[in-house]
Amino acid sequence: MASAPKNQLALITGATGGIGKATSLALAALGISIAVHYNSASDVADSLVEELRGKSVKAEKFQADLTKYDEVRKLHKAVTETMGDPTILFNNAGLTGKWGAKSIQDVSIEEFESTWRANAGQAFLLTQLCMPAMESAGYGRIIFCSSVAGFTGGVVGPHYASSKSALHGLIHWLASTYAKAGITVNGVAPALISGTSLIPKDTTALAQKIPIGRLGYPEEIAETIVWMVKTGYVTNKVIGVDGGMFIQ
Repeated sequence: MASAPKNQLALITGATGGIGKATSLALAALGISIAVHYNSASDVADSLVEELRGKSVKAEKFQADLTKYDEVRKLHKAVTETMGDPTILFNNAGLTGKWGAKSIQDVSIEEFESTWRANAGQAFLLTQLCMPAMESAGYGRIIFCSSVAGFTGGVVGPHYASSKSALHGLIHWLASTYAKAGITVNGVAPALISGTSLIPKDTTALAQKIPIGRLGYPEEIAETIVWMVKTGYVTNKVIGVDGGMFIQ
């Protein structure tokens, strides 16, 4: 099993959001170069790239709408041609869709499928594209951003919960299949995290649902991801970082 390469590159999707940005900065602090993916927040991506370069690592931004599979392929091609093959992939990008479904009738099949594509389908495809180079190198770290909803059903709706729980099965299959290739595959399952675009602005009622009584911070998720990157003996795990919402 190969040791970690000296010049590591992390591809982080949704890097301009709260969790993505915090993770980018945390990995850069380890000397890891960052491929910053964004969809529409170009100015935020520019600012993040400048901040990362200030930490003496390579950083570039890459635009793609990951709800479209051709754009996923475009992203991978652009990253590999510009910066090389990622040794770390953080599948962080996603969306919630409509909040607060009270009945299965509240979610159309079209919304169900589009949410699945945005949260699970694109992450599968990007992993598929990155895997061959990791196999050749005998080293890789693949991490998926799930949600406590993947364990409990959550508060958004069946479209979101099922798209996130789909990642859990994918993680288990990938981890088992590639364990001897030097590639670890894990997931982090946050509860409600402040500073992200996926939650409503008024979070008072949401915070009351969390046993410790507050929302999480993006940096707390990033710390978990750093642990998964640094620790080669951790694979096939989905770790809830949720303030005690789910007893695992």
